[in-house]
Amino acid sequence: MLAEKLLLNVLITIAPVLLSSTLMDNNRKFKSPYLCGFLQSIAAITCMLFSYANYGFHWDLRYVPLVVAILYGGPVAGGIVLSSIIGTRLILGGGTMVFGLTNSVLTALIPFLFYKRFWRYSPNKRVVLTMLVGFWSLTLCFLSLSIFRYLEGNFFKLDFNIPDLLLVGLIQTLALGLAAKLNEGIVERNKMKKEIQRAEKLNTLGELAASIAHEVRNPLTVVKGFLQLMQQEESGKNYQYLSLVLNELARAELIINDYLNFAKPQFEKIEEFSLKEVLAEVVVLMEPLAAKQGVQLESELESITFTLVTDRNQFKQALVNLIKNGIEATSEGGKVTVHSKSDNHHAMVKIADTGKGMTEEQLARIGTLFYTTKDKGTGLGTSVSLKIIETMHGKVSYHSVLGVGTEVTMMLPIGKKQQFLSKETAS
Repeated sequence: MLAEKLLLNVLITIAPVLLSSTLMDNNRKFKSPYLCGFLQSIAAITCMLFSYANYGFHWDLRYVPLVVAILYGGPVAGGIVLSSIIGTRLILGGGTMVFGLTNSVLTALIPFLFYKRFWRYSPNKRVVLTMLVGFWSLTLCFLSLSIFRYLEGNFFKLDFNIPDLLLVGLIQTLALGLAAKLNEGIVERNKMKKEIQRAEKLNTLGELAASIAHEVRNPLTVVKGFLQLMQQEESGKNYQYLSLVLNELARAELIINDYLNFAKPQFEKIEEFSLKEVLAEVVVLMEPLAAKQGVQLESELESITFTLVTDRNQFKQALVNLIKNGIEATSEGGKVTVHSKSDNHHAMVKIADTGKGMTEEQLARIGTLFYTTKDKGTGLGTSVSLKIIETMHGKVSYHSVLGVGTEVTMMLPIGKKQQFLSKETAS
């Protein structure tokens, strides 16, 4: 009977996850923590109504929706579920009501305290941690049962079924693991959707930018040629004006080339070179800018030689843009550090600054064309850099804390020249 009740509770606990997944697919407004709290509250209350009464206690899986709501829905959703459990327990009454209320509050305490740190872990670790929180609720239930039996004068009588308690613990742990795994699937699917939407937008913008840049660059080239001819024949004060115009035309050409590079980076010369060597060159190149900004630029480069196969100049451009962003985001007296580490297959390059940092909303928009956190700029340099690394079959990730700083991590693959060329042909 106990196993049947608990298995029914398992179905009840996973129902809100499946339902919320369906609702979120159809409408964004259903991502609200209030909806999560409402659905998980119904699950918790239903579990309590279909509980198994024995040893003076009601055995069910009410804490599964509570833990899942707090960790995956947030404090608001968790608060709604906790209030529902407390209200339902007060209505049900009984001699063990105080124990039930105390267990509910103490069970919610750990997830509430752990919520912010929870999302820093990998998906698999989050599933394991969710299951571990279940052991906390089981411990509380065992202590409550022991205290209740002591108060009843039965503390030393072993007339309760130990296998039943182990069964409750096993099924509750499995239910928490299943619910967490389903939630992680929803989280991963949402990330993939956002990544696909972002890629589609970038491709559309890249094609648009490339077509416009091609059309604009041709007349600019003609204008620049005639101005150069005029400058050769000019010796008066107009010579200075022509020089200014030609400089601005050159700057416009650089911007147009960036747009074309964003649309599709041109890897003209593929070669093998040392990652450490290029990083050292770029750090030396960026030191004057760092000194001008009053920022300390440091490098902690791995001594092991890691060979990259790509266009050296394009890779240097990406590094320059990303390090430059870190320097410009750091106030005077701050520090920017370039780290490198590698194994037999990949190299990791980290660019960490002690700048102003970014919010989650700003982080989500990094790499979007025309978006920048600077007072001046188009955001094109970052977009081009990410596109270059992507073309190298590498990955770039950002981690930032507002007021603390930002860390950019690049994962770069090792390979041979022939392999790189074959990948380029396939793409």
